[in-house]
Amino acid sequence: MTPVGNDLQSTWDSLVAGRSGVDVIRAFDASGFPVNIAAEVKDFDATKAMSAKEVRRTSHDVHFAVAAAMEAAADAELVIDTPSRTGVIIGSVMGGLPYTLQQQRILEDRGWERVSPHWLPNTLVDTSTSHVATMLGARGINYSTESACATGTHAVGEAAAAIARDQADVVLAGATESSMVPIILAGFCAMRALVDGRDDPPGASRPFDVTRAGFVMAEGAAVLVLEELGRAQERGARIYAEVVGYGASNDAYHIATPHPESVGVIEMMRDALDRAGMQPDEVDYVNAHGTSTPYNDAAETQAVKQVFGDHAYRMAISSNKSMIGHLFGAAGAVEALATALTIHHGVIPPTINLHHPDPECDLDYVPNAARTAEVRTGLSNSMGLGGHNACLILRRVE
Repeated sequence: MTPVGNDLQSTWDSLVAGRSGVDVIRAFDASGFPVNIAAEVKDFDATKAMSAKEVRRTSHDVHFAVAAAMEAAADAELVIDTPSRTGVIIGSVMGGLPYTLQQQRILEDRGWERVSPHWLPNTLVDTSTSHVATMLGARGINYSTESACATGTHAVGEAAAAIARDQADVVLAGATESSMVPIILAGFCAMRALVDGRDDPPGASRPFDVTRAGFVMAEGAAVLVLEELGRAQERGARIYAEVVGYGASNDAYHIATPHPESVGVIEMMRDALDRAGMQPDEVDYVNAHGTSTPYNDAAETQAVKQVFGDHAYRMAISSNKSMIGHLFGAAGAVEALATALTIHHGVIPPTINLHHPDPECDLDYVPNAARTAEVRTGLSNSMGLGGHNACLILRRVE
């Protein structure tokens, strides 16, 4: 569920085609802000995934998560024969913040008696996990991760870890985000973190380009079905990739600025390689965090060079955020999914809008056009506010 597609196929087709989902904000009037663009989910009908009554009682983050989870379960032809060993881990940063703000306005304008009794249980960060579990009858491990922009990657990594320690057979894992509200836009404008791309919204997000000037707010969700390998093979499931490594760290440096020597990001990737039992030169592709901010792109490039050495110049690297913007907590889940599809299809989505390469960012970022390539192993990076870092290594199942 992304700014370039409301299902798996349309999102993947758009990523491969290099289509941007960035446009003028439609959710509210942003004309008075210094930035008025974002990457919003378009033409989404939540009643295709939930009843009209439940849609009214819940917020968009729940709608997105449920729709993504139901599609994932259907794609996996998932049969929940052991409910107590079927889990749900779906992260979010903002949760139901838009719904909370709506109820705050009702309280101020009409009094406490008019506040919805459904508001509190349906606005928490972990509300999506409960709805998905209820709809599927999944009674196993169930919680939400929240680690800023690393949230979705942590969710998938923790789901894989739960299966590895035999706490579950299957876990639906991912993240969801819907935060198109004025206060969030105002906050990022105050931080000067966003790019003013009103003259050319599709060209606003330009990771690794020397003219990059900030990220683009976005929304959406992705949910993946993680399953113990032998079980998946036994039932003949379609397997896109295997999670073989998961690394996590914190910069312990600054709440909003990457460590100048990228220490946490370096440690995170090395941790994932160690857990996968792999050498750096076994990685074919990196799905970069690639936010299009001056600090982040340079810091991530520096970290990749430190971890991979000369091999860094032989790997393909690309940023989905050039097309879909920054989905905050959901970014890592969408990018893990894109990495799995890259391995499955043998096609690397491009980094669009890369026309003036930054001399500090001198790796192969697959500029502007998709590339057919054999990708056996891919690494997906996430780096978030507060110094949160997480990455996944995915590998083709032979």
